[in-house]
Amino acid sequence: MELSEKVAIVTGAGRGLGRAYAEALARNGAKVVVNDVDEAAEEVAAAIGGKAVIAPVGPTETAERLVATAVEEFGRLDVLVTNAGILRDRVLWKMSDDDFDAVINVHLRGTFTCARAAAVRMREQGTGGSLVLISSPAGQRGNFGQTNYAAAKAGIAAMARTWALELAKADIAVNAVIPVAATEMTRTIPAFAPLIEESERNGTPLPAWVRRDEGLGTVEDVAELIVYLASEKAKGVTGQAIGIGGDRLALWSHPAEKHVLFADGGWKADEIAERWDAFQPETYGIPAPVAP
Repeated sequence: MELSEKVAIVTGAGRGLGRAYAEALARNGAKVVVNDVDEAAEEVAAAIGGKAVIAPVGPTETAERLVATAVEEFGRLDVLVTNAGILRDRVLWKMSDDDFDAVINVHLRGTFTCARAAAVRMREQGTGGSLVLISSPAGQRGNFGQTNYAAAKAGIAAMARTWALELAKADIAVNAVIPVAATEMTRTIPAFAPLIEESERNGTPLPAWVRRDEGLGTVEDVAELIVYLASEKAKGVTGQAIGIGGDRLALWSHPAEKHVLFADGGWKADEIAERWDAFQPETYGIPAPVAP
């Protein structure tokens, strides 16, 4: 896919999914600013002909430095991929303030500050652009032990919908991507860890049922969606939450009223109790993999 006229920023691009995104964008012709917190960013940038910025996301200063680097090195900014993230998993009663704040700062605030800086630049350029915000199944369904992470990722999906409205007149598309891939992060998820470990131990691909039914594959499987959203072929695609992993591509629904009841004059608690069985409550949590 032709991206030779595009300039992109990818945060958290020193390894894992972020590296796959940066490599795929560069392979299709884009110039890429590679961000991470250590020298891994320089390694990736050197390999793909990009420019490294070593700094933690979250602070406004980092966001503005990333945008300034894109403009100074490559002349413009067309694509932002907010991928940087960390985990501090604890159940609610054991999660500290620091555990909560650290994850919210990197994922949620980092997405906000980087997207704001990118939007300012793209609006000044007047030629549109694409913000690709990396969310997670945990943000859509919740996940045990991930209060901070799930809250941040749900917030990212909500920001994508909001910014799609706000930036539409500037022709800036905003979408949330919900990836599932074998990475250091997913290795910590009990449902996926044994599958990833077995695949790595044996040197064999993940089973076909895992790739299809669970949508779990390699980081490279996910990267092609990023390339598409960065391209001119994705013009008009905005405000969406798009899942990808393994052999699976999915469009997630937005929250909506599922079943509505009415009571003349409003509801009393006893009436709610009497009629609650008319509802079919939603499931919650990421289902554990089930082998065929």
